[in-house]
Amino acid sequence: MSSKKNKYTNKMEEDVSDDSTESSSANEDDEHAYEGNEEIQIEFEGRTPTDPDCHGICQLLRRVFLKAHLNCMQMAELIIAQNFVGSVISQCESDEIESDMDDDMCDDGTIFGITTVLNITAKKNIPCIEQLREFVLRKAEKHATDAVLKHLRDILNDENRSIGYLINERFINIPTEISIPLLENLDKEICKAQQKGMKFDFVYILMIIKLYRKEAKKGKSSQDFYTNAEEELLVEKSINSFEYSVVDESDMGMAGEWLETDTNLVPYRKIIIFDAKQLPNLIIDIRKQIKGE
Repeated sequence: MSSKKNKYTNKMEEDVSDDSTESSSANEDDEHAYEGNEEIQIEFEGRTPTDPDCHGICQLLRRVFLKAHLNCMQMAELIIAQNFVGSVISQCESDEIESDMDDDMCDDGTIFGITTVLNITAKKNIPCIEQLREFVLRKAEKHATDAVLKHLRDILNDENRSIGYLINERFINIPTEISIPLLENLDKEICKAQQKGMKFDFVYILMIIKLYRKEAKKGKSSQDFYTNAEEELLVEKSINSFEYSVVDESDMGMAGEWLETDTNLVPYRKIIIFDAKQLPNLIIDIRKQIKGE
């Protein structure tokens, strides 16, 4: 596992403005840190999370939870501690791109994405997981139907039906295609962990998905734009879900290019539950959809 390194090549645009690389805020405007006029080519690798990745993982998690009271640093440490499951997206060490920005990325160990899963049933007494469970229930109490709320309460309180919190976060610049090997690898690692008797035998998978919505207007239906395109299929296959707007928790700068060019787009979060046994088939469906097979 520790030797796992899958490489992916992607063209990214370099922001040549002086202040583009100075922001250290842990929110969604980081996703657009590399947009501008100059295009560069970067080779990525999917590898096991390590201790130096903690801050980068924490930043990605904060984009999901925004102003919620949740210890994202502790959750990042928890992700790194289970180094037998999950991958981060980082820049390949072998890249030799003559770019000041690229040198900076090599120096600060930028993490471009994280794909992993946490057992929020077995680890429910760890503070950050307890905060996550409370966060989900609070949002459900406010935004979900009675039936969805009841289902969430039932499964969260049932220690015999483990729930995996699937984290699938990456910069907007990173292409959707990269999700295929990352999710396939995660599924293999879950299976290996199960074979070793580790607590990864999930009954349900929970996800918190980011999207933007163009609200219905002048007879036109609303339209959703998923930050990670592959997650639209997961939403369609979910057995329960609810959503909530986060427009009051973010600002125009955080949302990036979409909201800057279309003020009708409103940021949302969608919490979904799907059958864990369906994950392998869902990954196959994602591959078919992305590859056009």
